[in-house]
Amino acid sequence: MTRQWTADEIQQMARGYQAACVLAAAADLDLFELLKGTPFSAADAAAKLHAGLRGVTILLDALCAMQLLEKQEAQYQIPPVVERLLTHGDAGSVLGITQHQANCLRRWAQLARTVKSGTLAPREPSLRGAAADYAAFIEAMDNVSGPVATLLVAELQPLRFRHLLDVGGASGTWTLALLRANADASATATIFDLPQVIPQAQARVAASGLAGRVKLVGGDFYVDDLPGGADLVWVSAIVHQNSRAQNRALFGRAFRALQPGGRILIRDIVMEASRTAPVAGALFAVNMLVSTAQGGTFTFGELREDLEAAGFAAATLLRRHEGMHSLVAATKPG
Repeated sequence: MTRQWTADEIQQMARGYQAACVLAAAADLDLFELLKGTPFSAADAAAKLHAGLRGVTILLDALCAMQLLEKQEAQYQIPPVVERLLTHGDAGSVLGITQHQANCLRRWAQLARTVKSGTLAPREPSLRGAAADYAAFIEAMDNVSGPVATLLVAELQPLRFRHLLDVGGASGTWTLALLRANADASATATIFDLPQVIPQAQARVAASGLAGRVKLVGGDFYVDDLPGGADLVWVSAIVHQNSRAQNRALFGRAFRALQPGGRILIRDIVMEASRTAPVAGALFAVNMLVSTAQGGTFTFGELREDLEAAGFAAATLLRRHEGMHSLVAATKPG
């Protein structure tokens, strides 16, 4: 049934960018980190942010209106719950994903240009710089995965492996969850990701108490062979950034890295055949349009075909989810 839209609903949707832009600006400026702890005036904030007083005052008042700051006369303060969520270091922080979404917002603003031209719009780093943007992206992956990893891995049990290969494993969120859930205390893992990611992985793995069971290998899964000897390959939130041809090549590398009888597990969005559901998947395809040269979201049928083309058998949709947490499995024939 066609939705009966009202003019007010359309206008409300059109204004939806406004609150996101206020939060994105605060995240880009690292406002919550720089101003945490004690009350401050607009002039204090302007000095710490190295910014003009007029713009800072308007931004602070908008954040107050959104209940992300509190204001008493001329003094502002960050509420404790916001400080925990939007500063560095707290286990429940979502600062990384918020800063990453700020970068996404800038790309989405160029959507019409990208659709018209068929090419990515020019991309500029945030005020924090390209290196900081990449670090925020890696942190964002843990912000998204950390709260669900233990529960999702628990659904897969019993899942036994002797050696796990985590392809594009970022800072190790899924590797650590999978090792902790494995009843075999001698099981080991390799995290394979770009060399610039390895330091963040080292820090997280070192803090986990599992460093003796995890090997970190730098490389590029688009061009390099994957480390061999695994009986389980984990490919988490990777396939959406690729074309189908790129996925077939990646699955081929995973196939060669696996021992006979080993399995590949793919965590990602899985679309219905219509590609209009789930809604989060349809919108994420737009995110890939403005963020990647060839990426998108795929149906289970497409993933199965690409796995089979690489040599895998018995592809199965293990878990269906409205967002990024669907799971597809396949086996290397033994």
